Amino acid sequence: MNRKDFLQSLAILPLSSLAMQLSELEQMSASFKNTPKMPVLFLGHGSPMNAIEENEFVKGFRNSVKGIPKPAAILCISAHWETKGTFVTAMQKPSTIHDFGGFPKALFDVQYPAPGSPELAQLTKSIVKKTAVGLDEKWGLDHGAWSVIKHMYPLADVPIIQMSLDYYQTPQYHYELAKELAVLRTKGVLIIGSGNMVHNLGMIAWDKMNADNFAFDWAAEANDKMKKFILANDHKSLINFRSQGKAFDLAIPSPEHYLPLIYTLALKEENEKISFFNDKAVAGSLTMTSVKIDKV
Repeated sequence: MNRKDFLQSLAILPLSSLAMQLSELEQMSASFKNTPKMPVLFLGHGSPMNAIEENEFVKGFRNSVKGIPKPAAILCISAHWETKGTFVTAMQKPSTIHDFGGFPKALFDVQYPAPGSPELAQLTKSIVKKTAVGLDEKWGLDHGAWSVIKHMYPLADVPIIQMSLDYYQTPQYHYELAKELAVLRTKGVLIIGSGNMVHNLGMIAWDKMNADNFAFDWAAEANDKMKKFILANDHKSLINFRSQGKAFDLAIPSPEHYLPLIYTLALKEENEKISFFNDKAVAGSLTMTSVKIDKV
């Protein structure tokens, strides 16, 4: 329901119902008081095995939140939740989803029991005007969220919701929708996009899995060009990624791992700085390059 419809509905409610609605809104707002602006992150999450390994990428995830206030909550846009329409998880206790196969039992044994935040779900639904945001009670936390956030907040004591990717929509649509989330940054909410800038599993060099920073020429070209666009605040070129040539086409055979980057960049303001971390390639056709947007 949009704001106009909501206000109209309040006008015809009995006074007791109106008081209840207003009370719920007050409680929702009280949960997210004004705070200094939180940074925004794009995390190249890579293999689910990063959840249980100790490596340079895990250290990068951990270091990305050093020196920033503990969030009131996290909103994560993960490559691994695609839907028709836009949804946010709205349950109190999201499950840990093991949405992969062929990995050791130790990975499937991992649980990340962070609480959900129905309040943040409702707040997100109320601020987004571009589309109707549905409240989801079934999804939980997929590995695009928990496999990286568990290193950042190992006590699982920060509430998390996920926002889905509407696979019917254009990159421009996602960019515009993401801009509407900006107010959450001043409510103590850490917004995280989780995917990979270069992600072509069909072309992985399995014999180079353990090679340090091995990238095919096209992967290195695409990753470098993306970083140049990011530093130049050239979001238009990044949105129009299908017009950037063969290297981009190979780097982004399907958009789900790339779109979380678009959400992150849409939230950057003019006076904020960009920094990269985990800026390495894996197995030729995947990059772990991650982005942090923060005040100067």
